[in-house]
Amino acid sequence: MARKIGVYVCHCGSNIAGKVDCENVAAFAGNLKDVAVSRDYQFMCSDPGQEMIINDIHRYGLDRVVVASCSPRLHEKTFQKACARAGLNPYLMQHCCIREHCSWTTADPEEATAKARHIVEAAVERVGEHRELFSREVEVLPDVMVVGAGIAGIQAALDIAKSGHKVHLIEKSPSIGGHMAQFDKTFPTLDCAACISTPKMVAVSQEPNINLLTWSEVEEVTGFVGNYTVTVLRKPRYVNEAVCTGCGACLEKCPTKAFSEFNEGLGFRKAIYRNSPQAVPSTPVIDGSVCKKITKDKCGICATICPTGAIDYEMKERREVFHVGSIVLATGYDAMDPTPIREYGFGKYDEVYTALQFERLNNAVGPTEGRIVMKNGQKPESVAIIHCVGSRDKNYHEYCSRTCCMYALKYDHLIKDKVGHDTKVYNFYIDMRCFGKGYEEFYKRVQDEGVTFIRGRPAEIVQEDGKLVVVGEDTLLGMNIRLPVDMVILCTAMEPRKDTTEVARIFGVAQGQDGFILEEHPKLGPVSTATDGVFLAGTCQGPKDIPDAVSHASGGAAQAIALAAKGTVSISPTTSWINPDVCVGCRVCVGLCAYSAIEFDERRNIAVINEAMCKGCGSCAGYCPSGAAQIKHFNETQIFNEIDGLLGMIPDWLPPVEEPESEPVKIPVQIDQPEERA
Repeated sequence: MARKIGVYVCHCGSNIAGKVDCENVAAFAGNLKDVAVSRDYQFMCSDPGQEMIINDIHRYGLDRVVVASCSPRLHEKTFQKACARAGLNPYLMQHCCIREHCSWTTADPEEATAKARHIVEAAVERVGEHRELFSREVEVLPDVMVVGAGIAGIQAALDIAKSGHKVHLIEKSPSIGGHMAQFDKTFPTLDCAACISTPKMVAVSQEPNINLLTWSEVEEVTGFVGNYTVTVLRKPRYVNEAVCTGCGACLEKCPTKAFSEFNEGLGFRKAIYRNSPQAVPSTPVIDGSVCKKITKDKCGICATICPTGAIDYEMKERREVFHVGSIVLATGYDAMDPTPIREYGFGKYDEVYTALQFERLNNAVGPTEGRIVMKNGQKPESVAIIHCVGSRDKNYHEYCSRTCCMYALKYDHLIKDKVGHDTKVYNFYIDMRCFGKGYEEFYKRVQDEGVTFIRGRPAEIVQEDGKLVVVGEDTLLGMNIRLPVDMVILCTAMEPRKDTTEVARIFGVAQGQDGFILEEHPKLGPVSTATDGVFLAGTCQGPKDIPDAVSHASGGAAQAIALAAKGTVSISPTTSWINPDVCVGCRVCVGLCAYSAIEFDERRNIAVINEAMCKGCGSCAGYCPSGAAQIKHFNETQIFNEIDGLLGMIPDWLPPVEEPESEPVKIPVQIDQPEERA
């Protein structure tokens, strides 16, 4: 069957045209079989460029369109909508990339042009086998789930709740607040961290539209955009939240101690504890791994003295199921453990601290009640602060953690302020990256306070005569130095949480090369993911300071609100399908599907796709031994045709195809059940 294909080559300013001869590529495409019209234009995504496509569809009766431009991730939907406005089914368009895949990666212009011709030829060969596909509209459940209750999760939950939608806020720790609850001051204004975060934490507990579930984890997510079913594991708290008044009598009398995770291992907590006096909720939790009543059936003092009878040692874990329309991930970050960097002596020398440990030393409710002292109780006379520990290092993390320079400057000021202005403070840095509002001014303020900045990363830290000696090079002076100090603070990297891979699996999202959760697009979709209806908030997407994390969270909340407010969502038809005449009932695909979208029909002895849950990932099609599993819009014929075109199976010497002009043809696009039509 003869096709009438239109090919449109974009210059993308000089991004493509700087290496690729776009006019040559368009002329080449005009000679390919079934190509009725071929054009090049400086900006095909612009209104004039889109109008060019629409007019040609009407004028030449085009039934297929190929656009050769930038990445489909950027503008495929733009051109699909243009085709739809012209009456052409949007899935009869093929978008091929000659920018990222060609002009940006090929040094020689002639090679780039030849490669672009092959890419366009592959798209033309493929698009001839495209079939009409139709999306369908489904209702969106109004409730939203926010996973993670650090400052980003709190902000997202409050924003969504203010819109009138119900929010289920899930936090795996006993209380909310995340890392910000550990901080003493925030840069560059030196505001009290608790003064900023505690009102928001209290607002969460008092907001009727927020269902707060702490000491809980998401165990399973099924369904699809607008209709997610989420199973949440509620860990036993051994304290009845409905009865407990938070009086704290149990905390005072408990005789069992354990290292405090909230204080980063500095000091102890009780077997029954809460992270801080400002904890939300104020209900304590019993650590079942160290409680003598639970482990050995001894003690039980907390139950004896509790005035309300809130202690319940028989509590068991339970599961609750929630139905939500969208999910906001705000799972946060981990501070890197610098133990593997042996040359810095963390864990070996008493006075080497991580940044979070130093935060707890500063905090008024920390292990030293806010006094900056060494393990012997004395104030340090000299402190070295080492930047970029684990950041900008190919052995650990090549990315910049963005916050380290500024919190190091904050520590400079706090040491001068709390220990004394005569305290010697040394900063070992690579570069100072003070990028935010008021940050450069804060840097200048700290310089004026007498802090010494040494450009160079230390080689090692050793101990000599009771002093820590920082050994390194001052690259500005061009000389080696050995600097004796009393205390060392390591500005450790922000890194993905250790459970990020499991989180990504549960929610069906991807991880980037750096290990953080991957956004849909770094510029145009920073809060969206490849999974529709799952949005990002805060540092789970990458390192951020508090203002950026809060802004990012509000962006993720806005996306969730927009989805809920619209009430309906279009489901992509590019799903898997299984040919019942070919399926042999081996069930390999059932266990392989990451989205539980494949069921087995015992009566017919074949596998069946649940299109509402299928994400079109292609795992089943790639593994199916009988070839019964296929992906709509990515079937074998389309892929093999594309490969043939890419390999130049159609000779370059083909003469131009003469096609008579025809009357305008309009092909209706409708909303229907997803199906594939010839």
